Amino acid sequence: MAVIALPGRRTIDAPLVLIGLAALVAAAMALPPVYLLVRVASDRSEAWDLITSASTVRAVWRTSLLAAAVTASAAAIAVPAAWLTVRSDLPLRRLWAVLLALPLAFPSYVGAFAFVAALGPRGMLQDLLEPLGVGSLPEIYGFGGAWLALTLFTFPYVLLPVRTALRGIDSSLDEASRGLGKGRVTTFLRVTLPQLRPAIAAGGLLVALYTLSDFGAVSILRFDSLTRVIYLRYTASFDRSAAASLALILVALALVVVSLEGATRGRARYHVAQGRGAAAPVRLGAWRWPALAACGAVVALSLVLPASVILYWLVRGLTEGQSLGFVREAAVNSVYASALAAGVAVVAALPVALLAARRPGPLSGLLERATYAGFALPGITIALALVFFASNYALPLYQTLALLVFAYVVRFLPQAVGACRATLLQINPATEEAARGLGRGPARVFATITMPQMLPGMSAGAALVFLTAIKELPATLLLSPIGFDTLATEIWSASREALFAQAALPALILVVVSAAAMMLMLPREREGR
Repeated sequence: MAVIALPGRRTIDAPLVLIGLAALVAAAMALPPVYLLVRVASDRSEAWDLITSASTVRAVWRTSLLAAAVTASAAAIAVPAAWLTVRSDLPLRRLWAVLLALPLAFPSYVGAFAFVAALGPRGMLQDLLEPLGVGSLPEIYGFGGAWLALTLFTFPYVLLPVRTALRGIDSSLDEASRGLGKGRVTTFLRVTLPQLRPAIAAGGLLVALYTLSDFGAVSILRFDSLTRVIYLRYTASFDRSAAASLALILVALALVVVSLEGATRGRARYHVAQGRGAAAPVRLGAWRWPALAACGAVVALSLVLPASVILYWLVRGLTEGQSLGFVREAAVNSVYASALAAGVAVVAALPVALLAARRPGPLSGLLERATYAGFALPGITIALALVFFASNYALPLYQTLALLVFAYVVRFLPQAVGACRATLLQINPATEEAARGLGRGPARVFATITMPQMLPGMSAGAALVFLTAIKELPATLLLSPIGFDTLATEIWSASREALFAQAALPALILVVVSAAAMMLMLPREREGR
């Protein structure tokens, strides 16, 4: 619809403006995947030879295996932990709920740096055991290390939605099963677990996509997943066509994962007609202490260990007189670039969210889904596409802050769109129609009526974009202007050279910022119990 007619008023072209702006945003978001396709299509024979080569097949297999293993192990930790903190009489279960969610505050490359510093060759644990005659520890590098690090720092993606789902399940279903003589284990497996399938699948999707797109952890732990292979191919030989071909494979894997998650939904119904009842906590009895030990072990590995390592190396660096000037500049650069990205993302999200919320239909739905394309793409593929595009068609933008901010917006715009759209849906359109009926134009209605009510959602979207952009590593490595160091690049560079004291302070700053955001969300989650 190009125009809209208001009762008793002349027609206005506000929808046309919205459609145009939303289409422009969607086209910009589609630039990376479209350009990768064009780049590969220009030399199809060479791209096909690379894609079907034995080395590429092995890299795809390694990446797929890592994603499957991390997803399975994350679910294996998260589902029991969610049940313990929601349905059982686990001592201090609310505290455990907070502690088990906090590992999400650690960027994967920060966790990997902490693991290498603690468990790697000549690490902290090796130094402690050497006087006891332990000459070497098991290898931390490779598949095992990457699997462990990614599992411990991604399982909260499954934990949080499963906890929400458990609180929403009608307790009468469990009671009916128990009344029919079924035991607690059978009831959980046949009644509770099937109702958790959507939450587990949604969290597992996030874990799998995160694992596919991860670059920092696999690089620090020297595991040759596709992201590391792409980066090495690009930086070592500057082979742009080969890197683009491999990036498309990564995109295809992400699409396969998304399709698999959609297939798990099926047509089953998960709601009940009756009102929900709160389930009485299950008494653990003798299992209380093993449950506490399991929760303690997970928290120790995913939270206490990395935090202790970071603090240890920070204190050691300070006592050795390490300069902190480089961290100050990197922190300023990180905040500046991420704040710009947050502001641009919210502005770009407004026309898309307005169109989707106020003019729902096939076209608005298509434009909204188009803006989500970047969120399914690994950061390294977006960065490569923008490098290729800028160096060929927009050279003045190459290695500029503007291109880096654009990459952040492509990657994280859905967070701003979702927050703005959710807020718009809570605003009564009657207030806007009343203002128009009093003679105000669309722009004035938006500025005086709609935007003031949208500010909470806009602020939440901007905060989400800021917090995720400040942790983004591969796009920052490939697109940062020369000399523009950030916290993420400082951590990665120092960790790669085993300069743990130098990596500690930027890692601590990143973790503190992320943990503050997590703590702001968790009180609301606790109040919903």
